[in-house]
Amino acid sequence: MNDNIKKCGSVEVIRPPGGGFRSALFDFDGTISLLREGWQQVMVPYFVETLSNAAPGGDRREIIDTVTDFVDRLTGKQTIYQCAALADEIRRRGGVPEEPGAYKAEYLRRLMLRISGRHASIKNKTAEPAGFLVAGSVEFLILLKKAGIKAYLASGTDEADVLAEAGLLGIGGFFDGGIFGARDEIKGDAKEGVIRGILRDGKIGGESLVSFGDGFVEIQLTKEAGGYAVAVATDEKKRSGVDEWKRKRLLSAGADAVVADFSNAEGLAKFLKII
Repeated sequence: MNDNIKKCGSVEVIRPPGGGFRSALFDFDGTISLLREGWQQVMVPYFVETLSNAAPGGDRREIIDTVTDFVDRLTGKQTIYQCAALADEIRRRGGVPEEPGAYKAEYLRRLMLRISGRHASIKNKTAEPAGFLVAGSVEFLILLKKAGIKAYLASGTDEADVLAEAGLLGIGGFFDGGIFGARDEIKGDAKEGVIRGILRDGKIGGESLVSFGDGFVEIQLTKEAGGYAVAVATDEKKRSGVDEWKRKRLLSAGADAVVADFSNAEGLAKFLKII
């Protein structure tokens, strides 16, 4: 373990929090919701297949590495950014790409084949919403609400889908600051806009913001704004414990602390000086 990393209960600490948080920003997929667990296993093979067909003759291992790299680097941004990166890579290799929106539509079609059964199981009551939530997330959101901290949800997933899935999981009401997702147009970064809005509308400095996420983007944007970034490195497949690959990636993005999930909600709240 790095000498700068210490443990405080269930929290891995790189830099201790200052406290005084007034707003909390959450990512959705992989941080709160597990409904889309495995999306990378849909996107990466599809992009590799598309890139290989559009620009034949490349080394397959190199193509897989290239796609994995830009998918990972852009995780947390709107899905269209990853699709635009695919189009750029096809063009760079001498191919003629389709519009990014076409790649996004096909990716979402394939993803829904994987996850539609999860939606259906909640709707027909053969599964509980809790089975598709990161452990302890509801309990932690309750503590934030009791402490008077305004919670915001921001995702790279399409806004209509985020609203629908948050409702399906029964957590929409916790985000009194609003629920934000991707729009069709590529104009700036949704999460960056949300952070600016939090600071502007709340008339607070960055030090009053704490964020929770499992993507590069929200960690970096929070740090740039002067906030405190908690990496949520959940092993989504097992639904418990730390995903070591995810942990290392989020530490490299500048995370201030790392948790596996919110299962020790009270301990995390005390560490952040919320209660």
